[in-house]
Amino acid sequence: MLNLCMIAAVGNNFELGKNNQLLCHLPADLKRFKEITSGFPVIMGDKTWESLPIKPLPNRRNIVITLDKNFIAESGKQKAESTHSSAAVSPSSLSCEIVHTIDDAIALVKNEEKAFIIGGATIYKLFIDKIDTLYLTRIDANFDADVFFPNVDFNEWNLVEEVVYEKDEKNGFGMRFQVYKQARQADSVRTK
Repeated sequence: MLNLCMIAAVGNNFELGKNNQLLCHLPADLKRFKEITSGFPVIMGDKTWESLPIKPLPNRRNIVITLDKNFIAESGKQKAESTHSSAAVSPSSLSCEIVHTIDDAIALVKNEEKAFIIGGATIYKLFIDKIDTLYLTRIDANFDADVFFPNVDFNEWNLVEEVVYEKDEKNGFGMRFQVYKQARQADSVRTK
């Protein structure tokens, strides 16, 4: 059964980014993102796809949601042709799979163990009520941002893991790596 997950890094006020860029560069958070999502499908919007420094994200099935029926996902010199039906998407021939609805995206991953929603803000908002697990990196800072994580009623979620990461020479801000489960699924809190 699919465990639909969401992963994001946010500032103190749930800031996500500005000008289609992350809030800041935090190698520890990027390492965590890679470790958690590696081997699983990632679902993102077209703006997130365009902002990726490496396309597609390696060792992950990349699924892009776009309303643009003519969207072409560029990956280096490769281009993936847009598809109007998720059934016609061929993951072996594309650098990413392109769909036009959240239902089509979910249909592509329904038989997977896990899939991750990785942004951006609009995609997070569309999926927030559909996820089972929420991985948040809470950055200990306030940022100037133009996009924010959607409102979450944390009364409906249980914190099941939290790891505190102190600021260091490579990571300019302290962070808390948190994992939340829908209240109906949560066991107990684990703190490291």
